[in-house]
Amino acid sequence: MKLGTAVRGAVSLAVVIVIFVVVLPRVADFGEVWRVLTQMTWLEAITLGLAAAWNLITYWILAALSLPGLTVAQAMIATESSTALANSVPGGPAFGMGVTYSMYSSWGFSRPSVALAVTVSGFADLFAKLAMPAAALVFLFAYGDDSPGLLLAAVVGGLFLTGLIAIAVMTLKSEKSARRAGELCGRAASPVMRRLGRAPARLGDAFAAFRTEALSLITTRGWWLLASALMSHISLFLVLLLALRHIGVPEAEVGWAEALGAFAFIRFLSAVPITPGGLGVVELGLSAALVYAGGPRAEVVAAVLVFRALTYLVQIPFGAITYAYWQHSDRWKKGRTSIDASAGSPTRSET
Repeated sequence: MKLGTAVRGAVSLAVVIVIFVVVLPRVADFGEVWRVLTQMTWLEAITLGLAAAWNLITYWILAALSLPGLTVAQAMIATESSTALANSVPGGPAFGMGVTYSMYSSWGFSRPSVALAVTVSGFADLFAKLAMPAAALVFLFAYGDDSPGLLLAAVVGGLFLTGLIAIAVMTLKSEKSARRAGELCGRAASPVMRRLGRAPARLGDAFAAFRTEALSLITTRGWWLLASALMSHISLFLVLLLALRHIGVPEAEVGWAEALGAFAFIRFLSAVPITPGGLGVVELGLSAALVYAGGPRAEVVAAVLVFRALTYLVQIPFGAITYAYWQHSDRWKKGRTSIDASAGSPTRSET
């Protein structure tokens, strides 16, 4: 194990321990949180489980749409296996990337088509993530409530979203403009690459090649990809909102617009990978934001823990099962490949 990886792992573990052992118990007494949790009925638990299951399915749909010929069952196996790694170990996204490439390759998909699918689905998912803070801010203003933190996230997210759209338009407009977009991105990335001891990024040819490969997919499925990405983010938020209501946080204390604002703000901030899957950071940030919005401490923390258990924790054993199935089943396989941790992958980033 490399020293950098070991240090990152130790820092992540320390952050998680401090948050769950020291900080979060000061937000709400865990004994009171447990009491609130045990008051939830079986019907409420079942409806929460169904909502969480639908949220998982939406990501399988996005993956299937991004790679023509990929079935929803295959998308489930690849997405859940890679997400389990991303959620459980430091540097997990890199390992998840390699697992997904290995799975797709074993099913007969070429590396260029997989790379295209990863890029396009990642663009759609990023578009939805950046758009959510701005949408939440609009709703909060409509209800006469606004948050300085959310305003900052909305402004920064809006700037990134505008840049993302501009790059996409340049890339798809013509081969010449695609090369120009690649050169601009390369110049922006070069200082970071030099700090990492790597050669400056030259992306003009890569963007031009991507344009040629992507036009057909985006032309036929672009709007469906964006719609499915938005549906995934909205369904994730609905799991949180349902958890709040079932646990006992009424609309009068934390309205749906305030909950959306807290969700969008924390989801935006959690893009920085401090811990695997944002473990600890998301729980603390989301709890603090919802308590600040007016929610009762014990009920808010209980709802956040239920939300994270259903959308983050459950995917680790589920992903282990799907990975074991892929390893031991010959279904769909057309060849075996080794895991390449340098490849890309459509792993999820949960809040």
